[in-house]
Amino acid sequence: MKFLDYNISSTIKDNLERMGFKRPTDIQFKCIPNVVKGEDLLAIAQTGTGKTAAFAIPVISKIQDIKRQTKEPGIRGIVMVPTRELAIQITEVFHEIGKNTKVRTFCVYGGVEQDSQIAALENGIDILVTTPGRMFDLTSQGYIKLNKIEILVLDEADLMLDLGFYKDIQDLIRFLPKRRQTLYFSATIDERIKKLAYSLVRNPIRIQISPKDPVSKNVSHAVTFVEMDDKRFYLQRLIEENEDFKFLVFVRTKVRAERVKAAMARLGIASETIHGDKEQIEREGVLKNFKTGAVKVLIATDVSARGIDIPNVEYVVNYDIPEKPENYVHRVGRTGRGKNKGKAISFCASDERVLLRAIEDYTTVPISIAEVDKAEYLDTVVFSDDGTHDWKALIKKDLEIQATLKTKNKKKKKK
Repeated sequence: MKFLDYNISSTIKDNLERMGFKRPTDIQFKCIPNVVKGEDLLAIAQTGTGKTAAFAIPVISKIQDIKRQTKEPGIRGIVMVPTRELAIQITEVFHEIGKNTKVRTFCVYGGVEQDSQIAALENGIDILVTTPGRMFDLTSQGYIKLNKIEILVLDEADLMLDLGFYKDIQDLIRFLPKRRQTLYFSATIDERIKKLAYSLVRNPIRIQISPKDPVSKNVSHAVTFVEMDDKRFYLQRLIEENEDFKFLVFVRTKVRAERVKAAMARLGIASETIHGDKEQIEREGVLKNFKTGAVKVLIATDVSARGIDIPNVEYVVNYDIPEKPENYVHRVGRTGRGKNKGKAISFCASDERVLLRAIEDYTTVPISIAEVDKAEYLDTVVFSDDGTHDWKALIKKDLEIQATLKTKNKKKKKK
């Protein structure tokens, strides 16, 4: 089936043709007809499979039809997302798909002055893409009217319903018309979040386009066992051996991100960080530099990079093993997007093995091991030394380990 065969506006079909979209992905094929028919959906699919277009295409087409039928102004669709970067990215997709349709999409988020956002809202918009905090602020101030909303979309629905936003979503729904369409989209969802999602809608259709292993087949992913203090040297080696590639490096905390950046700087590698403590204008600049290749190493926390579609990220590095198994799926999904291939490598320290086992239970398949022999491990640490490592002690320790192994082997032979 081609996009030309769908019951969507000819203008949108022309835009999709211009964008090079001829045939829908699996999630688009399953979702678009149901959204056009007005069904509530819970849609789950691997990252990089085209979920944004799966709701953007039918939502724009439906609101275009609504605008033809009534001249009464008002916001008809609202797309709620967990992060500012994702809000900006989705808005760009809506602008591309909705070009020349007269459907006006606008984005509001926190971290910036609200005056320009208020001015745009007062001029009139049709679709609002937003993060919860700023939307509730502007709603309470009377700048956002929700009484004409016909379609509500929660993207990254598992995060939206899990990050303390659930009560906010409940409060939001009280302001919305009872007769509306609700769409949930996510790459991962557990039973608890699924129950929360179902509690907010009536008789939704569940669409799941994912095999048992939720990691895309386009991503080859492996783990190497390396101790916490040695991870920086392995990251250095990986980057220097693939210097033309882009690396997205995931850590657990904002403080950790800055520490890894400082460690890379000591080793002569330029990198940038993205996390919640940065001002919005700085975050946008960092993403722009990474997208254009001006900076090839981006160190990120989980929430900051959730859903971000950055072209041509060849490597994802789990510098820290994620504490939530589903975050592993979202992390490695930043590479191998669309038809591209990608690689993901995880650095697992001894005290992180329990987290690795939880990830393997979640994905239902063991992660392949990238073996590193003792000599290679030692070479990586010694020859990457930034002056902070006591490499003589490491060599001494290694010799002691080898001596112990030889003694054990001799005892076994005697037996």
